[in-house]
Amino acid sequence: MFKFSKLALAAATLITLGTQASAKDVWNMPTPYPDGNFHTVNIKAFADDIRAATNGELDIKIHSAGSLVKHPEIKNAVRKGLVPIGEFFLSRLSNENPVFGVDSIPFLATNYDDAKKLWDASRPTIEAELEKQRLKVLFSVPWPPQGLYAKKEVTTAGDLKGVKMRAYNALTERLARLTGAVPTQVEVPDIPQAFATGQVEAMITSPSTGANSKAWDFVSNFIDVQAWIPKNIVVVNAKAYDKLSDEAKAAIEKAAKAAETRGWEASKAETAAKIKILKDNGMKVSTPTDDVLAALKEAGAKMSADWAKESGAAGESILSAYQK
Repeated sequence: MFKFSKLALAAATLITLGTQASAKDVWNMPTPYPDGNFHTVNIKAFADDIRAATNGELDIKIHSAGSLVKHPEIKNAVRKGLVPIGEFFLSRLSNENPVFGVDSIPFLATNYDDAKKLWDASRPTIEAELEKQRLKVLFSVPWPPQGLYAKKEVTTAGDLKGVKMRAYNALTERLARLTGAVPTQVEVPDIPQAFATGQVEAMITSPSTGANSKAWDFVSNFIDVQAWIPKNIVVVNAKAYDKLSDEAKAAIEKAAKAAETRGWEASKAETAAKIKILKDNGMKVSTPTDDVLAALKEAGAKMSADWAKESGAAGESILSAYQK
């Protein structure tokens, strides 16, 4: 009964916060990452732009680092109307539908130009799928290219065999298994503790996550494999959006376009800045050996073929648009 009461209280709190959007034009927005993360900084600027453009008619209050809603629950919280708007890592949804994981297929898009082209090709399909859940896509911003962090040096494909590797979605779990590693689900705030307790020994993630979690405290090596460029996405509950005035809707659309442009540029700057931080704190930063790169690309080719098969006509449409 006590546990039930706690759950009921939490649900009631979210419902209260969600209804504030219509009563006071205050939108509470959960985000997964800390205040200093460039995604959160960009979203705060997005909220500031809307507040200014609407003269305070719409005030988006940011609840960062999973403080209001934990990352795995953000999408459903927005879908259910518990909060009007939220940010989450897009490929977390790949278990629901493979199309949501297209940006996390290893070596499909490994530079920003290709990543933007892939987003443009996949956005109509992703928007259509999320619309079925009463979610409207506002904008998306990429992480820096993903690299390999490890406690020990990784110079051959065999060095990954049996290594406990952090996974954060179905695709990273699949990649770990294909390279002989043992996947373990770990959220960003729990990374230092997971390494400290031996729960994980390696991870593939961005220079941002590595620097923000002070990776040098628990690993020595960063291999800049640039495996893929995944994205965060910001969505709004369609019912909450439809209740807004035309002026507020226009302000959101304009701010969203600005946030996407600003966010992509910030991601590029973030890549160089955070790799420098890794180096400055004593980490060995290197490029992958031919053997390691070949193993990762072989795994990526298998994952790409699997993805194309699983995603069917929708996936074919995305790949066709991307490859034009």
